[in-house]
Amino acid sequence: MPVLKHPQLIDLATRILEGAGVSPADAKVVGHELADANIVGHDSHGVMRLVQYVQMIHDGHVKLGAAPQILREAPSYALIDGGFNFGQIIMTRALDMAIEKARATGTSTVLIRNCNHVGRLGAYTERAAKAGFLTTMCVNAPGPGGVAPFGGIERRLGTNPISMSAPTGDSAVVLDMTTSATAEGKLRVSHQKGEQVPEGLIIDSEGNPTTDPGVFYNAPVGSILPLGGPMMGHKGFGMSVMIDIFCGILSGSGIGRTDLPRGANGVWLSLMSVEHFLPRDEYEAWMAKYTTYIKSSRTAPGVSEILLPGEIEARRATQRTAEGVSIPDETWRQINELAGKLKVSLAGL
Repeated sequence: MPVLKHPQLIDLATRILEGAGVSPADAKVVGHELADANIVGHDSHGVMRLVQYVQMIHDGHVKLGAAPQILREAPSYALIDGGFNFGQIIMTRALDMAIEKARATGTSTVLIRNCNHVGRLGAYTERAAKAGFLTTMCVNAPGPGGVAPFGGIERRLGTNPISMSAPTGDSAVVLDMTTSATAEGKLRVSHQKGEQVPEGLIIDSEGNPTTDPGVFYNAPVGSILPLGGPMMGHKGFGMSVMIDIFCGILSGSGIGRTDLPRGANGVWLSLMSVEHFLPRDEYEAWMAKYTTYIKSSRTAPGVSEILLPGEIEARRATQRTAEGVSIPDETWRQINELAGKLKVSLAGL
């Protein structure tokens, strides 16, 4: 497997995207986000997505250069129509707006409709946390989803992820998770590697449990289970339903639509400024005490350390920045095939 460092991942992504007609400025934004996902260990949201993104351009689902339109706005909120440009472009501008509003008013809420795949939610919430905001971000898939409702065997929901973040010193505590048993992209990684997945994540078209990720992609298609699997999936299902309501219905993106491509996103973003509610030094003192309290618990057998949300990603980023990221052979084959079709040279990577 080829091993690429962070700058090479960015270079790879921007070359491919520019070859597909994306402007250099927008290609850089999207390329950085994909490379950053690889660096923190979420390959499901990294350069593997280039094949999907270029296909979305080819199919007309990504409207290159479309400018987000503000449909409704007040000092503390906004509703944005993304015009189906890349989700990373829309989200970057929406986050800038949300930060500006929350600095002025203490809180802000931004909803987005007509948005393509935004990538890794934790990238945006971490940025907001490091700017001094407690942040919640949720995304739904108003178009065809891949998750069955609890007790059902047909696709009705997206993976409907949620990310929450909080500042702590110069860093951040960052929760980033799906309300499904697994992210679709992680199935794709296993499928491309020819690996099986753990039990309790997916079912086939008849509702039978399976560990073969190919069942999700090959007709008759199976489904991902809600977070919690066959026993406790009502919890993940309940969260997913509420995210559909917040991100899909309230934003105007909708739910259960068949006129949108897979990967369309409705977004809910909410920020709270620490300093509007509590002096920053007092907040930091409480965070330090809380971190010590959590980490001081006796550990279970075989466990050496308790990690807070986001610490694994931070450590992976340090390791992968130094060592590089291994690209699976099938992913690399698909990217090279795509580069050939676009007449893009990958020499020098």
